[in-house]
Amino acid sequence: MPIVSKLKVVMADRDVSVNELSEKVGRSAVNLSHLRCNHSKGIRISLLEDLCRELHCQPGDLLVYEPPAREEQD
Repeated sequence: MPIVSKLKVVMADRDVSVNELSEKVGRSAVNLSHLRCNHSKGIRISLLEDLCRELHCQPGDLLVYEPPAREEQD
């Protein structure tokens, strides 16, 4: 998937657990865990706003675009 979540890194930098963050943003720990491990197919803007507010970061700190490696043509 070309959009990759960096939530795990940001959470580690701020020493915040999934359960702590879950309580602060009012979302389930399972939902955040899926996002943290890149198992989410999407994210609501409201969740992104809540995460940025609580983690004191920008959306670009949480999500990055990593294009797939191009196959070289022979």
